[in-house]
Amino acid sequence: MRAGHGTAWLVAALIAMICPSRVSCGEDPAQPAAPSATAAAPSQKSPDTNAFTFVRPIASVAEFDDVRFKSMSAINLSKLPGLPATLWFNEKTVWPGADKMPGACDPRKIMTQAMNPGLGIRDLHQHGITGKGVSVAIIDQPLYSDHPEFQGKIVAYHDVGCASDSSMHGPAVASLLVGSHCGTAPDARLYYVAAPSWTGDTQFYAQALDWLIQKNETLPASEKIRVVSVSAAPSGPGSLFKKNLDMWDVACARAESNGIMVLDCTMHRGFIAPCYYDLADPENVANCKAGFPGMRGKADSNRLLVPCSPRTTAEEYDPGQCSYQYCGRGGLSWSIPYCAGVLALGWQLRPDLTAAQMKESLFHSAFITHDGARIINPGEFIRLIKSR
Repeated sequence: MRAGHGTAWLVAALIAMICPSRVSCGEDPAQPAAPSATAAAPSQKSPDTNAFTFVRPIASVAEFDDVRFKSMSAINLSKLPGLPATLWFNEKTVWPGADKMPGACDPRKIMTQAMNPGLGIRDLHQHGITGKGVSVAIIDQPLYSDHPEFQGKIVAYHDVGCASDSSMHGPAVASLLVGSHCGTAPDARLYYVAAPSWTGDTQFYAQALDWLIQKNETLPASEKIRVVSVSAAPSGPGSLFKKNLDMWDVACARAESNGIMVLDCTMHRGFIAPCYYDLADPENVANCKAGFPGMRGKADSNRLLVPCSPRTTAEEYDPGQCSYQYCGRGGLSWSIPYCAGVLALGWQLRPDLTAAQMKESLFHSAFITHDGARIINPGEFIRLIKSR
């Protein structure tokens, strides 16, 4: 992949952090802000970490702020109608009273709307195209498997070195791939490997991928893992991993030689870039824009733009405490499982197609903007692979 002027903005964003601003898809709430490529350790069972979930009052708020577990009861938002939809909030966020809120603003409605993957995905689901029978995988931070979004969908869970039970990132990416309400492929079978990204050591991601390769060898042909979603950049330009970076590309080559497609956030081998849609009109691909809200990107025809914002995802820090979070500005981490799910929809209909053929179909079916950007177009993708 050439990192020319069309991708320079994405390189810069990746170096800064894969998920922009404090609304970072890889940042752990119990630690200071950190890039998703080397995300801080997920919540541990300690008083300091558990204190994160205590609701605290704040005196001011700005666009794209993190207001999870915050109280805005003293803030007047009545003259800021566009602000709430930009924020990062969850079900524990305390909002001002009705007299201090914009008249037509309902955060609960915003959260519900952003569960929709958009771009016609739910219409495909209604026609039975749900990823049923397709095996997919995720390598990410740990999670509990009991959240209603993906309960019963994880057919195997493996841990390669995490010291905690859940995180912000893990439940989120799982719900975006196979979630009942949030996912692009709600009926796919999920293999999940928990890896400690916060160590900055790529060997854990390579070990995770090798475990999936070995697992795949034991599966019948109809159940083999087709795609792995990795919302991190374990190697290459802009990677914030510090150790054993060369192990990732070698592991990816092994996976691909075994018929497993690997989607990641790397610049040199990844092909996905972020875009965001209009929350008021999420099915309209023509309204999607490159980059992140407040951080517009540039067109690059060599990359496929995939929605990352605004999105609602699963959240569970403590066992059984299942809830949701809304990201007004999600990051590239959210685009990866979205794309993996769309591929699963395709493989449901055409299990005979190779990973290379699927990637080619994604690009050929993409919506092309006036400046040459290619945006994932699920409905057209399905129509194209049906005709191959």
